[in-house]
Amino acid sequence: MRLRAAGLSAVLTLVCSSATLADTKFAVDPEAGNNTFTAVFDAAVGERITAVSSAVGCTLTVDETTLEGKASCSVPLASIRVDNDETKSDHFRQWATNKQVDPKRCVFKLDLPAVKLQGPVEPMKPVAFETEGSFTLCGRKRDDQGVERIQGTVLYLPAKEYDAAETPRTPARPHDVPRTIRIRARIEGFDRERYRVGPRWTAGWLARVQQLAPVVATEGTIEVNLFAMEAGGK
Repeated sequence: MRLRAAGLSAVLTLVCSSATLADTKFAVDPEAGNNTFTAVFDAAVGERITAVSSAVGCTLTVDETTLEGKASCSVPLASIRVDNDETKSDHFRQWATNKQVDPKRCVFKLDLPAVKLQGPVEPMKPVAFETEGSFTLCGRKRDDQGVERIQGTVLYLPAKEYDAAETPRTPARPHDVPRTIRIRARIEGFDRERYRVGPRWTAGWLARVQQLAPVVATEGTIEVNLFAMEAGGK
């Protein structure tokens, strides 16, 4: 088990690289049902709005020889529900697309060029990390081309521990399963207006900008809880 954990520690010490023949791939399945995205926008004198999705997909490519890799994640806009309310969800889709593109074609994407853990990976012991990532929302990057600061933890889950985290939608798997890691990450101070998500950029909403300003927060917190499995591993 120690050798296996040590190997995983090497896999998870990541810096940006191109894919090579030595690459190991991990994947987060957007159809598993247990990979979640939550964004909370809490206005001081207005509403607390919560947007959620369980359709997060990610790919992680790692060269275990050079300890280099890259990662990207995405969430389809159409999968995001706001306060579990269809009207609010539709309004959010309008704000996100600026009514310029079909919501079904819109994706929230995050690229992570470099991640380094703060210590070795051992079974069931979270290891902290800090990094920066670039968001693209419906094809739009941040207005200053800047990045978002991300904090989180990585936890190596032995097979029997991951079994306990499965959902009814997860298909049955053999006892020997690919290496699995749980990733929890958090972005604070995420400003949706830097990505032109809001009424002021959306046709038909301009007259309500001043009315909505005090009750709908522009900054929020994004959290993800993900299970990444080694592709083709045992």
